[in-house]
Amino acid sequence: MKPIQSALKSWMQTNENFKENYTKIRQEVLDDPEIKEFISLHPQLTQSEINKSLIKLYEYKTQSKQCNQCGSFRACKNMLPGYSPILQVESNEIRLTYEKCHSRIMHEKEQEQQKLFQSLYMPKEILQASLSDIANDETRIQAIAELLDFLDQAKTELPRKGLYFYGQFGVGKTYLLGALANELKKFNISSTLIYMPEFVREIKSSFKDDSFNDKIDLFKKADVLMLDDIGAELQSAWFRDEILGSVLQYRMMERLPVFFTSNYDLDQLEMQLAATKSGVETVKAGRIIERIKQVSKEVKIEGHNRRL
Repeated sequence: MKPIQSALKSWMQTNENFKENYTKIRQEVLDDPEIKEFISLHPQLTQSEINKSLIKLYEYKTQSKQCNQCGSFRACKNMLPGYSPILQVESNEIRLTYEKCHSRIMHEKEQEQQKLFQSLYMPKEILQASLSDIANDETRIQAIAELLDFLDQAKTELPRKGLYFYGQFGVGKTYLLGALANELKKFNISSTLIYMPEFVREIKSSFKDDSFNDKIDLFKKADVLMLDDIGAELQSAWFRDEILGSVLQYRMMERLPVFFTSNYDLDQLEMQLAATKSGVETVKAGRIIERIKQVSKEVKIEGHNRRL
């Protein structure tokens, strides 16, 4: 059996249309400015090597280089999406390799950063919250100033205290936490945001699948923990003391910040935490409040109900 190249050569010689097209494409490839420059920089390349590598050169010519023909990573036109071609010479032979393009690198970075913001039972609006959307909101100017101060410190060292936002229903407390979490991603700081009533249910359900310790560790060890709507959940002494108390104690000892939102100020929250099925437990509720004060700073948010 003849070698494939010999058979192909024979076929080309008998097919005039193919020969014409081949000659035309070859000239277009060799006239490409980037390829002409590449060949001029490697005078050791023989005409035989250039002809042998014509398919590689053609592939290089037709691909987008570092996104110059692509609008985004998802719109990449290359054979290997997200990879840009590179021509090299090794042992006097032309090699075509690929490296990650700028868009792919940015996409992967965004994907990694997204993993830093974990949330449980949060609406899409909160997950996409942006600080730029609230920067000029005069009704929440103190809260925004506190957030900016926290972020400024976080650039060099994570502050030991978060913020306890309280105010009427619908004033945008949770949105502030979502905006903060998205800013923290830029500093590679992880955050976990959870709606407190679901936090209680999540912990209870974890006994069924043996994930209790893993979930508690998640809340204990996140760089920044955010507990949304504390005081709204159906309170039990067990959850207050063994779960919430344990998480806050760990974070207090490790100097890890916690952010809260609530409809109650700390005095009102203490009364909520004290009221259990077993009666009013003021001392134990007071311990939780003291831990909250150790890991956060109380800030009132005023304004109109934005959900109406």
